[in-house]
Amino acid sequence: MKKFIFNFTPTGMIPTKEMTRHVPVQPDEIIKEIIEACELGVNMVHVHARDLETGKPTFSKDIYAEIIKGVRKECKELVITVSTSGRDWPEFEKRSEVLELEGELKPDFGSLTLSSLNFNKQASLNSPQMIQALAGKMKEKGIRPELEAFDLGMINYGKYLIKKGLVDPPYYFNLILGNIACAQADMLSLGLMVRELPEGSLWSAGGVGNPQLKVNVMALLSGGGVRTGLEDNIWFDEERTHLASNKELLQRLVYVAKTLDLEPYTHKEARQVLGLQ
Repeated sequence: MKKFIFNFTPTGMIPTKEMTRHVPVQPDEIIKEIIEACELGVNMVHVHARDLETGKPTFSKDIYAEIIKGVRKECKELVITVSTSGRDWPEFEKRSEVLELEGELKPDFGSLTLSSLNFNKQASLNSPQMIQALAGKMKEKGIRPELEAFDLGMINYGKYLIKKGLVDPPYYFNLILGNIACAQADMLSLGLMVRELPEGSLWSAGGVGNPQLKVNVMALLSGGGVRTGLEDNIWFDEERTHLASNKELLQRLVYVAKTLDLEPYTHKEARQVLGLQ
C-alpha cells in the first residue's frame, strides 16, 4: 500500500474562539488535539503558539516548549514543525526564538516561507535576507526547513537556497494553493509546482479556505502528502454551513485515503523518509 505524509495544522495565526469554538489556542487544547490526531494516523504537525491571556499568535519559545513537551510525552516520534512566520512581527530575533529550543524540546522542522506574499487582509513579508538568515539558523541548530511555497517562484527560490548550501536533502515542501494572490487550486497549478520541485523532494499540498478538501484529494491522487487543519479552513463544507472540528477534517481524509488504497507513514517511517534521526 502506498504511503504519504499526513501533516496536521491545528491552530494557525488567524482562527479565534470568536470565529469558531473548535480552534485550539491554549497549550493543553493544542496538545490534546495533536495527540488525538496521532491516533488517527497523523505523522507530522505544524504548530503555532498562542498567547496564554489574549489567544493571539506569539513567538514565545516557552509556550512552544510546553506544547512540544506535552506532545512528545505521548507521541514520541511524531514529526514536529514550529512556525517562524513573520506575519505579526518582522524581527529576526522574534521569528527565530523558537529555534533556540534544545534537547527533547528541539523541534524537527521550522517553517520557511520562500517569499513575501499577500493574504486577504494582510501581507507576509519575507525578504531574501530574512529567509536566508532563518535557513542558516535552522541549519546551524540541526532543524530542517519545512519549505512553504505558494507559487512557482517560491519553488525556484527554494532551489536557490539549495544551491547556496543553506538547505540539505531530503527536501520537504508544503505546496499551498488557493490563496487570493498566489497559485490557485487546480490540477494545472499543482502539476506545474510538482514538476518544478528539486529531484527527490517530498511534498504535501494544502488548500486555503474552501478548496482545502479539493487540494488534499488532488495531492493524494498525484502521489503527494496532505496538509489539513483549522489553520487553513474552519468550514467543513463549501457552503459554509457547518464549522469543522480538526477531528472531522482528519477523519474525512483518513476515509478518502483508505478509499484510494493509501495510508499514512508510521511515525518512524515518516522520520526516515524525511531524513530525521
